[in-house]
Amino acid sequence: MQTYVMLANFTDQGIRNVKEAHKRRDAFHEECAKHGGRIKDAYFTMGRYDVVAIIEAPNDSAMNTILYCLGSRGNLRTETLRAFTRQEAAEALAKML
Repeated sequence: MQTYVMLANFTDQGIRNVKEAHKRRDAFHEECAKHGGRIKDAYFTMGRYDVVAIIEAPNDSAMNTILYCLGSRGNLRTETLRAFTRQEAAEALAKML
């Protein structure tokens, strides 16, 4: 499984219906599972982003599908980062000439 950090902000629609955010989060958990992923953790945050989530997915293609499904609902705009574990980074560094 690959790890991703999702940074998100509510859209106008999303903040207008913010009281439903927990229901939407549950639906997002189900959407992730349907595509072989899972939300390891998610936080409502203060500052530049409204939501930060750590998500595992089998590959970039599955993560893209998950993000397209989330975005199509119109409640969040996301920026997603591929995260590398210490071991993955060490393996990449070991390949340097």
